[in-house]
Amino acid sequence: MLKRLILGSFAVAALALPAQAQVKVKLEPFVTGVNTPLAMVQVPGENRMFVIEQFGRVRVIENGELLPEPLIDIRNKLPKLYSDFDERGLLGIALHPDFANNGKFYLAHSTPVDFQLDLAKEFWWDHTNVVEEYQISSDDPNVADGSTVRKISSIDWPQFNHNGHWIGFGTDGMLYVSTGDGGYANDWGIGHNVTEGNGQDNSQLHGKILRVDVDNPSEGRPYGIPDGNLAAGNPDIAPEIWATGFRNPWRCSFDMADGRLFCGDVQQNSFEEVNIVEAGKNYGWRKMEANHCFDYVNPNDHPAECGDTSGFTPPILEYNNCTAKPDGCKGISVTGGFVYRGAHDPWKGKYIFGDWSKNFGAMDGQIFVASEGSDGKWTMEVAEVVGMDTVPYVLAFAQDADGEVYALTSITTGPVGSLDTIYKIVPAN
Repeated sequence: MLKRLILGSFAVAALALPAQAQVKVKLEPFVTGVNTPLAMVQVPGENRMFVIEQFGRVRVIENGELLPEPLIDIRNKLPKLYSDFDERGLLGIALHPDFANNGKFYLAHSTPVDFQLDLAKEFWWDHTNVVEEYQISSDDPNVADGSTVRKISSIDWPQFNHNGHWIGFGTDGMLYVSTGDGGYANDWGIGHNVTEGNGQDNSQLHGKILRVDVDNPSEGRPYGIPDGNLAAGNPDIAPEIWATGFRNPWRCSFDMADGRLFCGDVQQNSFEEVNIVEAGKNYGWRKMEANHCFDYVNPNDHPAECGDTSGFTPPILEYNNCTAKPDGCKGISVTGGFVYRGAHDPWKGKYIFGDWSKNFGAMDGQIFVASEGSDGKWTMEVAEVVGMDTVPYVLAFAQDADGEVYALTSITTGPVGSLDTIYKIVPAN
């Protein structure tokens, strides 16, 4: 998600952009009065949305109206969040592919942990991130039955940041989970692989895209391991891993048309990147920052040579991060978006995404539009947001069943109050 500048800086890169924006958009208010919205999903076949608030509630939007009572409130399960800035909390939501019949949905969130079996973690590690399964109450479709909770996954986290934990179901019916590298900066420190960083350590689950079968538990796990994951029987690779080499994949999405998985991956100080993620691929962190060699000891100095990179898959887009590359920079923390499949023909097939802000202290969110050329190469530009002098912090994006895209925003840097707005992104004309 975001990145706390006092910790080091965490950022990403892009292509040269035209001086005059060719895409002009309006942000049309959809609902307001939410707390730090980090994801929103539509109930299949219905005009209802579920939106998660970082501080621990799932809200219901019905026929465009935000209902006063939450679908579920899990604030008592979360660690105490910092009010000024935090990357923990309620981080992800996904509806089971057969939600219409079984009412199952999944939440990803942070939780405090009893580390009594590991004194090192008791004193030095920060929290645990979990994915849990719930069901809708049989009495009320806008209320969850908390007694149905089933824990799917549980991963201890050394630092408070780089949690990832977008979750979503692919066209194969499997649940995908993004995980950050464990936190701090430079993929270094307590809880990080000293030699290569967590992003390149396939024996553990940080810095990965995971893929599991929630419907068929096996081998004592609350999930099954589907065919096609990275390990393929290799005991040295964690069987849940589907793709590797990530720093903090913040907001992913499947293209409604072809099922491709797009992820924005927040990098260190100099660049930001967007990937199309494929099975078994390695996306380079911490050996690479976007398309550039990376030295975790000197993070702002990118070596000319970084050894064999033939096994790495480059991002489809990169742009300069304002922390260390202020000239022509476009932001400090990429926010992954969606491939537009709505009614506005000129946008169809374009990837709409953004950046949290161009600086930390004052909100200056960015909306980008990227296009794929006939050669498979992607280009991007900054969209001009008509009618707004300043765009709020861009936390996430969402997509409805018609393929329209929404921006989930906040006017504060931390999960406080209920002052935030979800906007529908529409053509300026």
